[in-house]
Amino acid sequence: MAGEFDLIDRYFCRQKLQRSDVVLAQGDDCAIVSVDADKQIVISTDTVVAGTHFLSDAPAAWVAHKALASNLSDLAAMGAEPAWVSMAITLPSFDSQWLEEFCDSFFALADDHNLKLIGGDTTKGPLSISLTIQGLVPKGKALTRSGARTGDIICVSGSLGDRHAGLEVLLDKSKQGLPFAKQLEQRHFISTSRVALAQKLVGLASSCIDISDGLVSDIQHIMKRSNCGANIDVSKLPVSPELEAFAQHPDSEYSDAWQYALCSGEEYELCFTVAPDLLESVQALSNEIKAIGVMNESDDLVLHQAGSTLDAKLFGFDHFRE
Repeated sequence: MAGEFDLIDRYFCRQKLQRSDVVLAQGDDCAIVSVDADKQIVISTDTVVAGTHFLSDAPAAWVAHKALASNLSDLAAMGAEPAWVSMAITLPSFDSQWLEEFCDSFFALADDHNLKLIGGDTTKGPLSISLTIQGLVPKGKALTRSGARTGDIICVSGSLGDRHAGLEVLLDKSKQGLPFAKQLEQRHFISTSRVALAQKLVGLASSCIDISDGLVSDIQHIMKRSNCGANIDVSKLPVSPELEAFAQHPDSEYSDAWQYALCSGEEYELCFTVAPDLLESVQALSNEIKAIGVMNESDDLVLHQAGSTLDAKLFGFDHFRE
């Protein structure tokens, strides 16, 4: 039976990636890193818990990807370059195969982003993974939620709604026979990194947030911090062909895909605003950037479709909402 320190040495100290700014990683009471004088550090912490963020029998590789991707998405929202991460992992028991698959997936994604694991903690208990990730931005250049102005165009990256559809497949066996159910289930765990795209938005986007609690909720964070309202054209929400098919009503042309797109959390896509005269330059960065609305002088979020205002009570995710 492996002890705590044997477990750490065997699984969590094997990353081959090295960074010149890491003076000391695992093996002491604290890690030591160096920072250039013209850079600022951005820091985020996220936790994923079995039974809340994933089922206990979910593939270890998918769990690792989801845990790290959520933290990388926070760095993307700030336009930051990933640098270091520490991990506190609680395990119900020692399972060598689970740990092998978890670490292989975790380090593959970390290496893709030049992200070094520099320390953390292991303990026994209900399965959960807490990560504290740190990245670097040029001084004064970080993207924030507070820069949007009236008239700015609201944009999103990628397609929205797939992750929530995948969650439904996991939780409701009756939906496992719907079109593209398996693909959407995998997308619930495996998201597309927007770190590189976000760094290109620095100096162009006026505000930015990652979509982790649902577009309806997250755009309101930008509204609050920027003292603006927002008007979103639901017909412009980008949804995948797979989600369109999954959400199609039998014997009807009607689809609920737009509702998934509005409310789906854990998308880890970007929602950002840009001045109208910069929209063309921003959209030239990627064909996955779509304009969906505009910021306005009100305090309200208005949703409309085909010229009609939608009177729908749609909410994003909140861990503590009754």
